[in-house]
Order: sequence, then C-alpha cells, then structure tokens
Amino acid sequence: MVRSGPVLFLLLAAALSGACASGGARPTPFPTPGRHPSASRPAPSTGSAVVDLALSLRGAPYRTGGASPAGFDCSGLVAYVFARNGVTVPRTVAEQYRIGRHVRRSELEPGDLVFFRTVSSGASHVGISIGGDDFVHAPSGSGEVRVEHLTSTYWSRRYLGARRIDESAN
Repeated sequence: MVRSGPVLFLLLAAALSGACASGGARPTPFPTPGRHPSASRPAPSTGSAVVDLALSLRGAPYRTGGASPAGFDCSGLVAYVFARNGVTVPRTVAEQYRIGRHVRRSELEPGDLVFFRTVSSGASHVGISIGGDDFVHAPSGSGEVRVEHLTSTYWSRRYLGARRIDESAN
C-alpha cells in the first residue's frame, strides 16, 4: 500500500511555491484564480500590437521561469510579448523596472508596464497596462494570464510605478 499523504503534500507545496519574483514566495492574500469579469471584454480599440498579443494569451498557465504560451511568469510574459513586437526587454522584473521612462499613474497608456511590490520591498511583479483601469499579467503559481483592475484593493495597495518602453529600448 502506498501512502499518498507525503506525496500529495510535496505536490501541493511545489504547486504553491511559484511566484513572479525569483524569491519563490507567494504573496498573501493573493487574488484567487478564475476569470476576472473584464477578461471577457473585447480588447480596447488601441491598435496596440503589444496589448492585442498580451490579451490573446489570457488563460495561459503560470509557470515559474516560463516565457512561452506553454506557461509564463510575469516578467516572462512581458519579455515574450515585447519580443514578438520587435522590442527586446530584460528578463527579470527588477531589470524591467530599470528600463524605459517613468510614467505617472494618471498618464498610463496601453502597453506601459505596471509594477508592484508583492513579495519584496522593490519591484517583484509586473503587468502590461491595457488602458483605463485594467492590466494583463501572469499571477502566481495557482493562476493564469488574466486581466485585473489596478484599483482593486489587492493591486492598489501594492502599486509601485509604471515605465514606458519604446522601440528604442533595443
């Protein structure tokens, strides 16, 4: 007879250990997985290829270190989307936070990167603004690429800043 208790515990621990920052911690409380109401809305009519591609990836699973539609972490999603649009950005959240130019929250445009403090004091999570109050991102190990509101309680408390990346980032 096989004892499943320790095996299940190890599998559960491994599944929950993923977070966007390389530290591996999972912020608490983290929004629960599932479709956000705005995820069913059509893409805003911005004409932005970055936003269009990011939105087309909704539902892709979270994968620590992932940078492909088979699985993304937050900075991997950003690197993938920008690379597919001809702009090379660094791979980690901390490096992404150092490029481009600072943008005030009131001046956010579709395609701007939005950064959050989730598991450490500096930038540890990143998403892509899609306009208005919404951003697309790859949340922690129990999530999938989805759209959320910057003004939700969870994200507004953790908002750190935004950066605008242009084609000259290469």
